[in-house]
Amino acid sequence: MRPLRPAADDVDHARELKKAIDRTGYYPEVVADAVHDAVAGEQVVSFYVHHEPTFDNDEVRRHQSVVVLTPTRLILAHTDEHAGDDLLPEPYTSTSTEAISLTSVKSVVVTRMTANPTRGPQPPAEAVMTIGWGGVSRLDLEPAGCSDPDCDADHGYTGVLASDDFSLRVSAAADGRDAVGGLLSFAASLAARTQH
Repeated sequence: MRPLRPAADDVDHARELKKAIDRTGYYPEVVADAVHDAVAGEQVVSFYVHHEPTFDNDEVRRHQSVVVLTPTRLILAHTDEHAGDDLLPEPYTSTSTEAISLTSVKSVVVTRMTANPTRGPQPPAEAVMTIGWGGVSRLDLEPAGCSDPDCDADHGYTGVLASDDFSLRVSAAADGRDAVGGLLSFAASLAARTQH
Protein backbone atom coordinates (compact mmCIF):
# COMPACT_ATOMS: atom_id res chain seq x y z
CA MET A 1 0.00 0.00 0.00
CA ARG A 2 1.25 3.47 -0.92
CA PRO A 3 1.87 5.94 1.90
CA LEU A 4 -0.28 9.04 1.74
CA ARG A 5 1.31 12.45 1.53
CA PRO A 6 2.04 13.99 4.93
CA ALA A 7 -0.64 15.95 6.76
CA ALA A 8 -0.94 19.68 6.12
CA ASP A 9 0.92 20.48 9.33
CA ASP A 10 4.03 18.67 8.12
CA VAL A 11 4.90 19.78 4.58
CA ASP A 12 3.98 22.43 2.01
CA HIS A 13 4.07 20.86 -1.46
CA ALA A 14 4.13 24.16 -3.40
CA ARG A 15 7.60 23.53 -4.85
CA GLU A 16 6.67 20.01 -5.93
CA LEU A 17 3.53 21.41 -7.57
CA LYS A 18 5.58 23.95 -9.54
CA LYS A 19 8.00 21.21 -10.67
CA ALA A 20 5.08 18.99 -11.77
CA ILE A 21 3.61 21.85 -13.81
CA ASP A 22 7.05 22.55 -15.34
CA ARG A 23 7.51 18.87 -16.28
CA THR A 24 4.42 18.90 -18.50
CA GLY A 25 5.99 21.55 -20.72
CA TYR A 26 2.51 22.92 -21.38
CA TYR A 27 2.85 26.69 -20.99
CA PRO A 28 4.24 26.15 -17.48
CA GLU A 29 4.64 29.85 -16.64
CA VAL A 30 1.03 30.62 -17.60
CA VAL A 31 -0.39 27.63 -15.72
CA ALA A 32 1.79 28.12 -12.63
CA ASP A 33 0.91 31.82 -12.43
CA ALA A 34 -2.84 31.10 -12.48
CA VAL A 35 -2.52 28.29 -9.93
CA HIS A 36 -0.32 30.43 -7.67
CA ASP A 37 -2.90 33.24 -7.69
CA ALA A 38 -5.76 30.82 -6.96
CA VAL A 39 -3.90 29.17 -4.06
CA ALA A 40 -3.45 32.69 -2.64
CA GLY A 41 -0.61 31.89 -0.28
CA GLU A 42 -2.26 28.89 1.39
CA GLN A 43 -0.27 25.76 2.05
CA VAL A 44 -0.40 23.09 -0.69
CA VAL A 45 -1.44 19.89 1.10
CA SER A 46 -1.74 17.70 -2.01
CA PHE A 47 -2.06 18.17 -5.76
CA TYR A 48 -2.54 16.40 -9.07
CA VAL A 49 -1.50 17.65 -12.52
CA HIS A 50 -3.05 16.04 -15.61
CA HIS A 51 -1.97 16.98 -19.13
CA GLU A 52 -4.36 15.65 -21.76
CA PRO A 53 -3.63 16.06 -25.47
CA THR A 54 -6.48 15.25 -27.85
CA PHE A 55 -6.30 14.73 -31.59
CA ASP A 56 -8.75 16.57 -33.84
CA ASN A 57 -8.09 15.48 -37.44
CA ASP A 58 -4.58 16.78 -38.17
CA GLU A 59 -4.50 19.10 -35.15
CA VAL A 60 -3.39 18.40 -31.59
CA ARG A 61 -5.30 20.26 -28.89
CA ARG A 62 -4.07 20.22 -25.35
CA HIS A 63 -5.86 20.58 -22.04
CA GLN A 64 -4.36 20.60 -18.58
CA SER A 65 -6.11 20.19 -15.26
CA VAL A 66 -4.40 21.08 -12.00
CA VAL A 67 -6.19 20.07 -8.80
CA VAL A 68 -4.83 21.47 -5.53
CA LEU A 69 -5.85 20.75 -1.97
CA THR A 70 -5.15 23.41 0.65
CA PRO A 71 -6.14 23.25 4.33
CA THR A 72 -9.43 25.04 3.56
CA ARG A 73 -10.10 24.79 -0.17
CA LEU A 74 -10.09 22.66 -3.29
CA ILE A 75 -8.61 24.56 -6.25
CA LEU A 76 -9.33 23.52 -9.85
CA ALA A 77 -7.41 25.07 -12.73
CA HIS A 78 -8.08 24.25 -16.38
CA THR A 79 -5.92 25.49 -19.23
CA ASP A 80 -6.75 25.09 -22.92
CA GLU A 81 -4.95 26.31 -26.00
CA HIS A 82 -6.71 27.95 -28.92
CA ALA A 83 -5.61 28.53 -32.49
CA GLY A 84 -6.97 32.05 -32.59
CA ASP A 85 -10.30 33.61 -33.47
CA ASP A 86 -11.91 36.91 -34.43
CA LEU A 87 -11.18 38.54 -31.08
CA LEU A 88 -7.64 37.21 -30.63
CA PRO A 89 -6.18 36.32 -34.03
CA GLU A 90 -2.94 34.90 -32.58
CA PRO A 91 -2.83 31.54 -30.76
CA TYR A 92 -3.68 31.90 -27.07
CA THR A 93 -4.45 29.98 -23.89
CA SER A 94 -7.40 30.31 -21.58
CA THR A 95 -7.05 29.36 -17.94
CA SER A 96 -9.97 29.23 -15.55
CA THR A 97 -9.67 28.59 -11.84
CA GLU A 98 -12.28 27.71 -9.27
CA ALA A 99 -11.87 27.64 -5.50
CA ILE A 100 -14.29 25.49 -3.52
CA SER A 101 -14.50 25.52 0.27
CA LEU A 102 -13.81 22.05 1.65
CA THR A 103 -16.97 22.36 3.73
CA SER A 104 -18.91 22.52 0.44
CA VAL A 105 -17.52 19.26 -0.99
CA LYS A 106 -20.31 16.73 -0.72
CA SER A 107 -18.72 13.68 -2.31
CA VAL A 108 -15.45 12.21 -3.52
CA VAL A 109 -16.16 9.15 -5.67
CA VAL A 110 -13.23 6.95 -6.70
CA THR A 111 -13.57 4.13 -9.21
CA ARG A 112 -10.65 1.73 -9.72
CA MET A 113 -10.40 -0.60 -12.70
CA THR A 114 -8.13 -3.59 -12.07
CA ALA A 115 -7.24 -6.01 -14.86
CA ASN A 116 -7.13 -9.75 -14.10
CA PRO A 117 -8.34 -9.47 -10.50
CA THR A 118 -7.98 -13.23 -10.01
CA ARG A 119 -4.19 -12.77 -9.90
CA GLY A 120 -4.44 -11.06 -6.52
CA PRO A 121 -3.69 -7.50 -5.43
CA GLN A 122 -2.10 -5.33 -8.10
CA PRO A 123 -2.11 -1.67 -9.06
CA PRO A 124 -5.28 -0.49 -10.82
CA ALA A 125 -5.05 -0.07 -14.60
CA GLU A 126 -7.34 2.97 -14.51
CA ALA A 127 -8.91 5.27 -11.96
CA VAL A 128 -11.68 7.84 -12.07
CA MET A 129 -12.14 10.53 -9.42
CA THR A 130 -15.43 12.44 -9.36
CA ILE A 131 -15.90 15.33 -6.96
CA GLY A 132 -19.30 16.84 -6.21
CA TRP A 133 -20.00 20.09 -4.39
CA GLY A 134 -23.34 21.08 -5.86
CA GLY A 135 -22.11 23.60 -8.43
CA VAL A 136 -23.38 21.39 -11.27
CA SER A 137 -26.18 18.88 -10.87
CA ARG A 138 -27.58 16.56 -13.48
CA LEU A 139 -31.14 15.25 -13.44
CA ASP A 140 -31.82 12.11 -15.47
CA LEU A 141 -35.56 11.55 -15.91
CA GLU A 142 -37.45 8.69 -17.46
CA PRO A 143 -41.12 7.71 -17.51
CA ALA A 144 -42.11 5.78 -14.39
CA GLY A 145 -43.98 2.52 -14.72
CA CYS A 146 -45.28 -0.38 -12.71
CA SER A 147 -44.83 -4.13 -12.87
CA ASP A 148 -48.25 -4.74 -14.48
CA PRO A 149 -47.63 -5.27 -18.22
CA ASP A 150 -51.27 -4.37 -19.03
CA CYS A 151 -51.27 -1.10 -17.07
CA ASP A 152 -51.65 2.02 -19.23
CA ALA A 153 -51.85 4.56 -16.38
CA ASP A 154 -49.59 7.58 -16.32
CA HIS A 155 -47.16 7.00 -13.46
CA GLY A 156 -45.31 10.28 -13.94
CA TYR A 157 -41.55 10.33 -14.03
CA THR A 158 -38.72 8.92 -11.99
CA GLY A 159 -35.17 10.13 -11.98
CA VAL A 160 -31.79 10.47 -10.44
CA LEU A 161 -30.22 13.73 -9.31
CA ALA A 162 -26.42 13.51 -9.48
CA SER A 163 -23.84 16.03 -8.40
CA ASP A 164 -21.11 15.75 -11.00
CA ASP A 165 -19.00 18.89 -10.78
CA PHE A 166 -15.58 17.52 -11.72
CA SER A 167 -14.42 14.17 -13.03
CA LEU A 168 -10.94 13.03 -14.01
CA ARG A 169 -10.02 9.68 -15.57
CA VAL A 170 -6.45 8.42 -15.71
CA SER A 171 -5.12 5.19 -17.21
CA ALA A 172 -1.80 3.44 -16.78
CA ALA A 173 -1.66 2.76 -20.54
CA ALA A 174 -2.01 6.41 -21.52
CA ASP A 175 -0.62 8.26 -18.51
CA GLY A 176 1.61 5.72 -16.73
CA ARG A 177 1.20 3.75 -13.50
CA ASP A 178 2.54 6.65 -11.42
CA ALA A 179 -0.29 8.83 -12.75
CA VAL A 180 -2.93 6.37 -11.55
CA GLY A 181 -1.26 6.09 -8.14
CA GLY A 182 -0.97 9.87 -7.92
CA LEU A 183 -4.67 10.36 -8.63
CA LEU A 184 -5.61 7.77 -6.00
CA SER A 185 -3.31 9.44 -3.47
CA PHE A 186 -4.85 12.86 -4.15
CA ALA A 187 -8.37 11.43 -3.87
CA ALA A 188 -7.49 9.83 -0.52
CA SER A 189 -6.09 13.14 0.80
CA LEU A 190 -9.20 15.01 -0.33
CA ALA A 191 -11.59 12.41 1.08
CA ALA A 192 -9.81 12.53 4.44
CA ARG A 193 -10.22 16.32 4.64
CA THR A 194 -13.88 16.45 3.60
CA GLN A 195 -15.33 14.42 6.46
CA HIS A 196 -18.11 16.64 7.78
